[in-house]
Amino acid sequence: MYAKFNREIKIVLAVLLFSLSIWQFVEGNIGNGIFLFLLTALPVFLIFFNEYIILTLLQMRKQDMAKGEFYLNKITHPEKLIKKQHAYFYFLKGNIASQHNINVAEKHFKQAQKIGLSSNQDLAMVKLSLAGVAMHRRRKQEAQRLLTEAKKLDEKNMLTDQIKMFKQNLKRI
Repeated sequence: MYAKFNREIKIVLAVLLFSLSIWQFVEGNIGNGIFLFLLTALPVFLIFFNEYIILTLLQMRKQDMAKGEFYLNKITHPEKLIKKQHAYFYFLKGNIASQHNINVAEKHFKQAQKIGLSSNQDLAMVKLSLAGVAMHRRRKQEAQRLLTEAKKLDEKNMLTDQIKMFKQNLKRI
């Protein structure tokens, strides 16, 4: 209920701001109209990108996992998020859980993979994380398969160093 209600408020706010900007243009207040028109972009942006997911990403960038988990836990009904946001919710949950509970992290990563992330690069990150979990559990074949899939999905070659490191660790198992 919360996510839908929140989304409706954002839509009403965007329509209201857009109407107000049109009214300012009609009245001849061009500067106010432009400002309000630009301000309309904020609620429209937040319709497609959940503010708590954005705050979690910012905290994770600062390596503050506790604060990131705090913001992520504010999303009480992730199933009501847009599909893309729903997948990223579980991806972020998995990253946070991987710090202290590998079983929960694996569950979240598999859920994110099942829902579907929007880019191949993010899917490669999930596969790499799942390969790390498999290595931790001494499942060598599964880890190798996941690393191969991650390498295929890594179109921009951003994960090549991590994949090489994982492969070297696999040789030791």
